[in-house]
Amino acid sequence: MRKKNINSAHAKIMHKVLSSPRYKGKHVIVVANKILTAKTGDGAAKILHDVDKKYPHETAAVTYIPDADTLILWL
Repeated sequence: MRKKNINSAHAKIMHKVLSSPRYKGKHVIVVANKILTAKTGDGAAKILHDVDKKYPHETAAVTYIPDADTLILWL
C-alpha cells in the first residue's frame, strides 16, 4: 500500500504548530489534519505506532518544538 504525500494542509498545520507557543517543548505529530503531542520521545513513538495502525494510508509529519531554554548542538 502506498502512503499519500504530505500535502499543503500538512504545511498549513505545521506552520500553525511552529508559530504557537503552546507546542514548545513537545514532540508534535501531524496526521490526517490532526495535531497530536507527546512530552517524551517514547510517548511520540507510541503515538506513531498507534497512528500507523489507525491511518495506514496517511503519512505523518513529526517534529520536536524546542522551548526557549533548549540548547541544540550540531556536530
